[in-house]
Amino acid sequence: MTEYGRGPGSEPWHPEDPLYGDGGWGGQEAHAAQSPYGGQPQHYPEQPQQQYGDWGTGQQPGGYDQSQQQYAQGQQQHYVQEQQQYGGQPPQQYNGQGGQGYPDQGGQQYDQNGQQYHNGGWDTGQQYQQQHQVPYGGDPNDPYGGQPAAYGGQQPDYYGTPDAYPPPEPPSRRRAEPEPQRTDWDPGPDQGEHAFFAGAGDDDDDPDTDDDPQSRRRGKGGKGSKGKSKGETKRRSGCACLVVTLVFTSVIGGVGYFGYQFYQSRFGTAPDFAGDGTGEQVTVVIPKGAFGSVIGQKLKAAGVVKSVDAFVAAQSQNSNGDKIQSGSYLLKKEMSAESAVALMLDPKSQNNLVVREGQRNVTVYEAIDKQLGLSKGSTKKVAEKKYKSLGLPNWADDNSDIKDPLEGFLYPATYPAAKGMKPEAVLKDMVSQAKREYAKYDLEAKAEELDLESPLQVITVASLVQAEGITHDDFKKMAAVVYNRLKSTNDVTNQKLEFDSTYNYLKGQSKIDISVAEIRNYDDPYNTYFYKGLPPGPIGNPGNDALKAAVNPDGGAWMFFISIDGKKTDFTKTLPEHEKLVQKFNERRNKD
Repeated sequence: MTEYGRGPGSEPWHPEDPLYGDGGWGGQEAHAAQSPYGGQPQHYPEQPQQQYGDWGTGQQPGGYDQSQQQYAQGQQQHYVQEQQQYGGQPPQQYNGQGGQGYPDQGGQQYDQNGQQYHNGGWDTGQQYQQQHQVPYGGDPNDPYGGQPAAYGGQQPDYYGTPDAYPPPEPPSRRRAEPEPQRTDWDPGPDQGEHAFFAGAGDDDDDPDTDDDPQSRRRGKGGKGSKGKSKGETKRRSGCACLVVTLVFTSVIGGVGYFGYQFYQSRFGTAPDFAGDGTGEQVTVVIPKGAFGSVIGQKLKAAGVVKSVDAFVAAQSQNSNGDKIQSGSYLLKKEMSAESAVALMLDPKSQNNLVVREGQRNVTVYEAIDKQLGLSKGSTKKVAEKKYKSLGLPNWADDNSDIKDPLEGFLYPATYPAAKGMKPEAVLKDMVSQAKREYAKYDLEAKAEELDLESPLQVITVASLVQAEGITHDDFKKMAAVVYNRLKSTNDVTNQKLEFDSTYNYLKGQSKIDISVAEIRNYDDPYNTYFYKGLPPGPIGNPGNDALKAAVNPDGGAWMFFISIDGKKTDFTKTLPEHEKLVQKFNERRNKD
């Protein structure tokens, strides 16, 4: 290992030096010192250096290679890096004996700073060229041994003039290479895109920046650059702070709002009106099967209560709150939830239409007209014209003698019916209810089991049971009477039902005392004294108990029935038993 310009103190060249192996120093070979023995340098082979990867030592034992003495055989060494660093001076070329040459022979190559590569490895510096030797008595500081220059016989001084190359320095004394100046269009690393929240480019925290030439070259020291970067950075930092503030404010506000809503929904008092409401009345229709929350929504939409939660709470606090039924209610606006619940439980508030068990359609039509504020007969006309569009089952109206196809399908229940509603809407609601109730039974199978022709006949039997029975306890025996009289083995009435109710239906009346001559001689398909079997269709709207009795009659052989006092029905199986009861009935009527 060689040293250049070594002074009294040693400065070792250590591989940890950051510029170790950069080509700026390692390629320079020290000139041999003056030998005390005739001016010839002594060559001492050094220990081979540590190898890195595939780098060889390039060591030549014992002396020098003759092929390395050829310095002027057509190869030029270009100091590209030194040209950039020291003003772009072109390198001098020497050949022959006139100066230093760096031949490219024997596989040796040189990097930009003259670092010698030998056979693909680094030269260890143990080789001294003959041309490096200083003649006896010469100046050791003369790197050319006093030999003349290659051009014009002059020896240029490469280290002693102002324009000369500076002498190489040991690695420990080297300074960082200056970076090239940037133009205005080159933003540099510190003036390009900024990290949004980094605050890069703010020179206020670096007071030494102006004195650092390298910092000025990087765009930090120039007045225009510095001022622009600093202003932009402050503006961007301000925007970043504003954005962060807005984001945190929005998040905190949102969390607070939803937290308040959650607290109010779980623990807060629901909004509610006070008092019994204003003088303005409103009709509210509650659908069937509606829960408290659905009822509350209807009331809130109509302006009766202020919130659904208030109504639900008031309903749960009332012991009879669960008894609120579907239907139409006449209520007041802006009522407290407690007052609304109490009024809906009062029958006076119910603005509904009630269809009673056994009612005929003509009576229901009149009630609908009254409830909706329509002229008499309006609903009946709608029924006659639009019955096919009201949703009747496909087995309904299966007889051309049927007087009213809707008979038996206006199911007994409570229906909402308020002014402003259309009659077909009310009728359709009743038919839908009847279909739901009838669907609970397999009427087709029951008709076949009971030896009937169609499901409609099952409904017809139920209407007869409903019309003739006085109490629900009578229904099953009354149904047995119907089925026993329809049997082909019936030789008492000859399969005639002989029910007064069928005659009253076709006449539109409800009489008890009907003369035998009148009733037996009136020709009409609904007159069961005149025709055998069932009437063409139902004679009223049977209720649930009558329907149950029709599909599950009493198994007795009941053939006759009569009510002596109008409160109880007596059933008998034989005609003599029945005639005794008829005698008692006549005696009682004569006394009255």
